[in-house]
Amino acid sequence: MQCYLPADVPLPDPASWERQFWVHCAERRLMFQRCADCGAIRHPPAPACAECQSFADAWISATPDAELYTFTVIHHANHPALRDAVPYNAAVVIFRSLQNVRLVTNIIDTAPEELRIGMALELVWEEPVAGRVLPRFRRANLLARR
Repeated sequence: MQCYLPADVPLPDPASWERQFWVHCAERRLMFQRCADCGAIRHPPAPACAECQSFADAWISATPDAELYTFTVIHHANHPALRDAVPYNAAVVIFRSLQNVRLVTNIIDTAPEELRIGMALELVWEEPVAGRVLPRFRRANLLARR
């Protein structure tokens, strides 16, 4: 499978408290950090809870209720590696059952004019570089869910 964006696009350089998120992604498990004391979900991961300032955390699995919260279609590459990828989308996916946690990603296999806020999405994994696995999304196959 060809990746949505070129393999030479710079990838995130995670801070120490973000690394566990990427470890889970490498295992193809989308997990979010949750405060072990008050239960608040925090993404991106952070060293302390914004709600109760606790340093205790746990990790919970993403739920299958992903939907498109917002998006933009980029027509002018902001990095040379993206020059041949335009137009591409940058999207925010929301998980309503997880305290509305949001994830910045891309929607694959969907033309820009077909993107709709609120559309149901399903998780797919891409590995543009060996060992770096990225969560992407595509339009959910609602018939397969029934």
